[in-house]
Order: sequence, then C-alpha cells, then structure tokens
Amino acid sequence: QVQLVESGGGLVQPGGSLRLSCAASGSILSIHIMRWFRQTPGKERELVALITNGGSTNYADSVKGRFTISRDNAKNTVSLQMNSLKPEDTAVYYCNADVQIRTYRLSNYWGQGTQVTVSP
Repeated sequence: QVQLVESGGGLVQPGGSLRLSCAASGSILSIHIMRWFRQTPGKERELVALITNGGSTNYADSVKGRFTISRDNAKNTVSLQMNSLKPEDTAVYYCNADVQIRTYRLSNYWGQGTQVTVSP
C-alpha cells in the first residue's frame, strides 16, 4: 500500500507563483517515474510534467519554461514549481508515480488532487 499526499494548492493571482509538493509513503522500495497531471471539468486529464528516476524531465508545451518538476529521492517527494501562472493553469493537479513496493510489485499510484486557481 502506497499513498501520495499532495499539498501547496490554493488561490494565486496571474503572474504569481505556487509550489506543489507530493509525498509518497508506504511500503516503498523505490519510485521510478513521477508525474504531475491536471484536469479541468469536462476535459481529459493532461500530463503536465514528469521526471524519471534518472532525473530526465518532460513538460507539456503549455507550461514549458514556466513550470519546473523536481524530486527528492531521500524523502520520496516530487515538487512542481509553477511560475508566471495564467488563468488557464486553473485545474485540479494530481500527483502520479510508478512505485516498486516491498513485495517487488511495480504499481502506479495517484494522489487525491489539489486545486490550483489562478484569478485576478
């Protein structure tokens, strides 16, 4: 059993910054790929950014240059630094991770989501 718990969401003005964090806990041997998704009502969940266990990153074109994903392997956390926020960034943001648990099973887990609202 693995839990992903997110924090850092909230209300911010356009042009502002916000930092989301996601902490993984449970029977974890290692975390492979960590991802941030976002979803707005009526739309499919969108991959925002990912980071591999080797430190390679990928970003959606809409956030490239503004968002930065990072991870702390010692703490089993992943963060998303969001700068120059726009109203269109408003969404529920979800943490997602491929986790190898202590039984050696590799499983995918989702966080509960955290609301980010960008409004004047």
